[in-house]
Formats: sequence, structure tokens, C-alpha cells
Amino acid sequence: MTGPLLSIKNLTVTFPTPKGPVDVVRGISFSLGRERLGIVGESGSGKSMTGRSILKLIRPPGRVTADEMVFDGIDLMAESERRMRALRGARISMVMQDPKFSLNPVMTVGEQIGEALQTHRPMPRRQLRARVLEMLHAVRINEPDRVADLYPHEVSGGMGQRVMIAMMLIPEPDLLIADEPTSALDVSVQAQVLDIIDELVTGKGMGLILISHDLNMVARYCDRILVMNGGEIVEECAARDLDKARHPYTRGLLAAMPRMDEDREELPVLDRTAWAAT
Repeated sequence: MTGPLLSIKNLTVTFPTPKGPVDVVRGISFSLGRERLGIVGESGSGKSMTGRSILKLIRPPGRVTADEMVFDGIDLMAESERRMRALRGARISMVMQDPKFSLNPVMTVGEQIGEALQTHRPMPRRQLRARVLEMLHAVRINEPDRVADLYPHEVSGGMGQRVMIAMMLIPEPDLLIADEPTSALDVSVQAQVLDIIDELVTGKGMGLILISHDLNMVARYCDRILVMNGGEIVEECAARDLDKARHPYTRGLLAAMPRMDEDREELPVLDRTAWAAT
């Protein structure tokens, strides 16, 4: 039996402050197979820091420690920066929040997607162009020939997100970390972008970590869910069982979400005293 694609034990991320060091991620542990894992929680709960830690993107004065952080048999904690650069993109990719703003404004869309592949897998220019157009088509962009020659300011927000997803997936990584990939999009475009990610991830048998504050969306697209609060994992459950969650924090998040058939005069707010002592 093969082991997990990713195994993390006792991961802690610490930053210095005038009042002393603060742990923004506090000793969390989890594993991931070739499945879709959602990490949810409020802003500041440690979700994004967890994703960045996997790629060793936390820079000094931030400090990352872990008893184990192993990806496909590779001890990430022991890897040099040079080795990590070889892994980033090629084996592990990350779509950042508001990804359109991560695009280089002076390079065309096609050049940037091609660079993501050429860096790890050099190939002739004509073959590279064909792969870029194929990837643009895979993320449901019409007229890929035309779009490949556009600059980032010439594409819409939804198209920019798709371009970024194409860039992250063209090297065919084993793990995709998507950090709020649709937070800047309207609801209809959000669904399209998430369907694309889901289709590409499941089709290629990849692992996915989907980081979000939207519980309903994560429950719809993921297999398992980790709920984070204050840098800790407070609950883990199958996505289909989210409505049966027991931790007071998770119950509070679910109760605070509006429903289509809403009949409450006021949405409840989180009662933080319910779990503060635990």
C-alpha cells in the first residue's frame, strides 16, 4: 500500500512581534492523498500560511518548524532553496489569492504560460506554443490563439484567473494548492473556474488543497475538510458530513451563513466563548 502524497506533523509557523513571538500556525498535522482537501476558516486562521509553508515560501523573520513535512517521499524540511525551486511548479503548484495580479504586466499571456513549462521541461518553440494553446483550451478559453498574444490588462478578471490556473497546471504537478482562487470573481464565474480546477485535478489524478472561507463551496468541491481557527485544526470531517459537524466553532460558521430560504431576521454571530476554554 502506497503512503500519502503529503504528510505533515506538528507544523508551526512563528513571527516575531514587539510583544514576543506569535504562532500563526500551531502544531497542526494532516495528510493528503490524491484527493481534494478543503481548508476553511476565517481570515487570519492560518490557512494561507499553511499552504505557503508547504512550498517553503515563508521568509525570515518568519520561522517554520515541523516534526515531518514529506511530499511523495521527499523531506521538504531538509530540501535546499535550489531543490525547492525545482519542485515548485513542476511537482507542487500554488494559485495565489487574486491570481490575475500575479501575472507579469509586460509579458503576454502565452509567454507566461510557456515560461512555466519551459523552466522545468525545455522544448522547441513550436511544440511549446502548441502546448500553451492546448492548455488555454483546457481552461475553456475561446480563441486561444488570440488570447495567447494578449497582455494581462487586456483580459477580464475571470479570464485572468483561468490563465493563472493554466500556468500552474501546464507542468502537470502532482499537487495543486489553490488559495482563495475565486475570491475576486462573481458567483457565476466562480463556479466555472472551480469546475475547471475540479475537472483538471480529477482527470489527472492530482492532489488538491483548496483554501477558502466559503464552507458551502468547499463542501461541494472537496472530499475532506479541515476547519482552522486561531492557527489550529479544530475539526476534520468528510465534505458530505459538514452539516453534521460538532465543534462549536464549525457550528457557528455554518449558522452564520445565509440560506436561499432565509427566514431569520438576523444572522447569528460567532459565540467565541463557547470554545475559548477548550
